[in-house]
Amino acid sequence: MAFPIHRARRLRKNEQIRRLVRETCLSIDDVVYPIFIEEGKNIKIEISSMPDIYRYSLDRLSEELDEVVKFNIPAVILFGIPKHKDEVGSESWNDEGIIQQAVRYIKENYPQLYVITDVCFCEYTSHGHCGVLKGSDVDNDETLENLKKQVVSHAKAGADMVAPSGMMDGMVKAIRKALDEAGFKDIPIMSYSAKFASAYYGPFRDAAESTPAFGDRRSYQMDFHNSREALKEVLFDVEEGADIVMVKPALAYLDIISRIKENVYLPVAAYNVSGEYSMIKAGIKMGWIDEKVIYETLVAIKRAGADIIITYFAKDLAKFLTRL
Repeated sequence: MAFPIHRARRLRKNEQIRRLVRETCLSIDDVVYPIFIEEGKNIKIEISSMPDIYRYSLDRLSEELDEVVKFNIPAVILFGIPKHKDEVGSESWNDEGIIQQAVRYIKENYPQLYVITDVCFCEYTSHGHCGVLKGSDVDNDETLENLKKQVVSHAKAGADMVAPSGMMDGMVKAIRKALDEAGFKDIPIMSYSAKFASAYYGPFRDAAESTPAFGDRRSYQMDFHNSREALKEVLFDVEEGADIVMVKPALAYLDIISRIKENVYLPVAAYNVSGEYSMIKAGIKMGWIDEKVIYETLVAIKRAGADIIITYFAKDLAKFLTRL
């Protein structure tokens, strides 16, 4: 028998040895911080379902970005809330749109930040769906044509990376072709490759004002019962030219993250989404759980195989790491 020759507790005896044999290390370099930017003036509105997360207008965005830089967070991903919405989300490819203005502002004033833009239409359409509607369904191929215009507009504004999130078939191929033809061959694509139709997105829809006016998104986002299909979707995106693949949400999908990590050789991102954030924040506020659970949760996502974690906890993590 292994015991008493082998005593596993020998390597847990004190903090020094625990640090030496630790298998998973989480740092601030692993995270991307989402920011919501609303068109208008003098806006700083806390999102009621997401404590400590705000929507900012461009003239107050520095309040958030100063903190991001102070905490040495390397990258942000931007979500825009425009004043004007229409049936096709045309404001998303307006070169003077809120995201395009925000990208230019950040690149000019915070050049140390890596700027990723979310590429979708739900915040920009009057119906809240992720593309061009034909009847009650999103037309895949017409939506691809608009995605091309959106990514080129973001690249022209100075985005470092684009992140298509609408789960349209062929979106990575269409975006790669559009960027290359417009002279942006060096702009990488982080694809929301396995994005599940999840109830964990509820608070985000408050934040981005993107709740569908009717129906749901199950005809284009993935069925959460499936795992092999997730790998299939990821492999499609790899073949089409994705530079990074993503799983969204994270916590209920750690098995998906792990499976993808074992099967692809690209960086794997995971989106620690709004519902996951809000549940933990509520538990901490009520005194039911210790705030250390934030760190434990992010380590679990990293341990599952995520190279990059998009998380609203980025600033909390930075504070926690300084205390370790």
